[in-house]
Amino acid sequence: MHDPVKWSTSVKKISDKEAELVATATIQKDWHLYSQEIPKGGPIPTLFTFEGDTKYLKKGNTKEEAGHVVDDPIFEMKIKYFDTKATFTQRIRLKTTEKFTVKGVVEYMVCTGMNCLPPKEVELTFNVN
Repeated sequence: MHDPVKWSTSVKKISDKEAELVATATIQKDWHLYSQEIPKGGPIPTLFTFEGDTKYLKKGNTKEEAGHVVDDPIFEMKIKYFDTKATFTQRIRLKTTEKFTVKGVVEYMVCTGMNCLPPKEVELTFNVN
């Protein structure tokens, strides 16, 4: 099945005790990826889920860039979405100095101005050094 979104991950060290998990979506031309915050009755919002682990603690919610707020012709409401690229960050508190891996899943939905693909889940891996 065609997938107009490619995901990549990285980890940005903030301090000896904190890091930021970074998930970047590269979006094909003419497609857009919806925000995490969508009005009721709209498309499926982007949702991140991270596996629990004794080596880290999540701090706050997953943040996203500004994006664009538009009148969506398919859902007939103002909706925030991203085109070409979207970056999402999750801050974590480190509970160890060892290297470890954080596993997560992103569920998302993409559309063009005329049609949408069904929601999809992609597994993400973040290598914390």
